[in-house]
Amino acid sequence: MNIEQAVLEKLRQLPIDKQQEVLNFADFLHQKITPKPPLRSVKGLWAGLDIDITEEDIAQARKEMWGNFAEEDI
Repeated sequence: MNIEQAVLEKLRQLPIDKQQEVLNFADFLHQKITPKPPLRSVKGLWAGLDIDITEEDIAQARKEMWGNFAEEDI
């Protein structure tokens, strides 16, 4: 008997709720070995939108967002 047959035999002996748990676990294991698509960069998302953000723009946005927080709030 191979592994697949042994797993199916054991699976068939379980109640339906436990079979669902086995399926959930198999999905979890499959996700761990499935390669994830690479993340797209923000620049790539902006491509073709004619947006030009400088380091100074980012620094100013950070200052505006975080400037009102006191040290003890952070």
